[in-house]
Amino acid sequence: MEWLHDIFKRSPEIALFLSLSLGYLVGSIKFGKFQLGGVAGSLLVAVAVSQVGVTIDSGVKAILFALFIYAVGFESGPQFFSSLGKQSIKEILLAFILAATGLATVVVMAKLAGFDKGLAAGVAAGGLTQSAIIGTAGDAIAKLGLAADETQRLQGNVAVGYAVTYVFGTFGAIIVCVNILPRLMGTSIRDDAIRAEASMQAGVQVLGADQQHAAPDLVGRLYKITTGNQRTVAQVENADPSSFITIERVKRGQQLLEVAPDMRLEADDIVLVVGRRNAVVGSAGLFGKEVFGIDGMELIVQRRDVVVSNKDYDKKALGNIISAMGAGVRHGVYLVEYRRMGQVLPTTPDLIVQVGDTVTLYGADLDVRRVASLVGQVLVPSTKTDFIYLGAGLVVGLLIGLLSIKLGGIPLTLGSGGGALLSGLLFGWYRARRQTLGEFPIGAVQILKDFGLAGFVVVVGLQSGLQAVTTIKEHGAAIFGVGIVVTLVPMILTMLIGRYVLRYDNTAIFAGALAGARSGNPAFGEVLDKAENSIPTVPFAITYALANVLLTLLGPLIVALA
Repeated sequence: MEWLHDIFKRSPEIALFLSLSLGYLVGSIKFGKFQLGGVAGSLLVAVAVSQVGVTIDSGVKAILFALFIYAVGFESGPQFFSSLGKQSIKEILLAFILAATGLATVVVMAKLAGFDKGLAAGVAAGGLTQSAIIGTAGDAIAKLGLAADETQRLQGNVAVGYAVTYVFGTFGAIIVCVNILPRLMGTSIRDDAIRAEASMQAGVQVLGADQQHAAPDLVGRLYKITTGNQRTVAQVENADPSSFITIERVKRGQQLLEVAPDMRLEADDIVLVVGRRNAVVGSAGLFGKEVFGIDGMELIVQRRDVVVSNKDYDKKALGNIISAMGAGVRHGVYLVEYRRMGQVLPTTPDLIVQVGDTVTLYGADLDVRRVASLVGQVLVPSTKTDFIYLGAGLVVGLLIGLLSIKLGGIPLTLGSGGGALLSGLLFGWYRARRQTLGEFPIGAVQILKDFGLAGFVVVVGLQSGLQAVTTIKEHGAAIFGVGIVVTLVPMILTMLIGRYVLRYDNTAIFAGALAGARSGNPAFGEVLDKAENSIPTVPFAITYALANVLLTLLGPLIVALA
């Protein structure tokens, strides 16, 4: 295997991409109903590859994780801030419960196994995948007043315990969140994610990017007039006040006529009628026979998202705004969707409009532009990312992660991960309110999440896999066994309390909250993959922020109690 080691030494990025490729292949294999998933598969393959000997700079890991967690925060920022309040009490309690059960489990198992303070803290850092414990525990050991060599030995044992238990700590969190939790709840993450998303949309059906209605709500029909009663275009369009239709094209003989409200329709005219399906079908009796394939009657319509920026419409009812526009202004334009901070709202007349909301208009280009000029600014679809906004967000997040305060001599910090998440939440929220800046296409967000998380996990496996296997050979399986208990017991206890005491009833939301309470980023990545939407992100963001503080505090507590 010397040749392979030489390749990885000359180009360690080969080891990273090889682990990703083979890891996702392994993760796609099903064992009955069980499936590892790409993240867990990549971790296992990376540990195997690490046995050859691979050196990767830790800066790569930091960059990949920052990209992942920032993208997660950016995507869920609007929903996160709108969800804060009494409804977040369960997530706050869940984070405290896991920290408390984690502390108790570590202290009890350390006493039973006869571990010293260093090994106990290391097992906590690895088994709970909170690397910051290494630092806080090391500082606490240094303050015990021990001899220099004993202090160094205990601090070294922190690293040993961490190295042995970190791999399963990562893997075990995935198993609990993705495999055990859904079995306890009796529903899949994906099914409950869909249910929660539908509930958030207040009953409004939201189609995916590759979906459309077999019978669309807005349609166009061609009719040949047979009545010959000389009604005007305006009379026909206003015949039924409850049904809004528009006549977009008129062909008389071989001549296309310019449509005007006072234009009189004659027998044998061909008219193109556009509107909502029920109105167009219901108006067939006003015209006559439906016809097809008439040259020159084609009309290209479009959907355009428009940000409401006209302050005259702020805090006014939607129905009043539409009425005030007048029939001439809104002629040929249909409102098909209304969103606020990314959430689709029902378009009822009493809906209160707010500046920053987004409306989706449907109609011919000139008609849509006419209405859009009154409402606000058209959002032009783009596949390009605004790297000014993205870079600024990451810089702000990483700077926040550098901040530290001391509580009773214990340094408290969000770290780069917590800082990037908080910044992502803020920048994503602001982008939802000011959608003309900070373009970040969904595809770009997804690639940063997928590659950032999988790459981060691979680097962890490549860096710690060899040391973990070597240390197990030297110190026996006791450390590894205790690490398994420390990983699984707090999560299972917290899961049971969450289910039967806190009354979580949605698997996707519960899985996100549990992953965050354990600061289990790879587990969260797998939960997101199973959910196929961002529903688990909001509970994860709340518990993750708390876990970064609570679990970090365990370092000195374990040193004091173990």
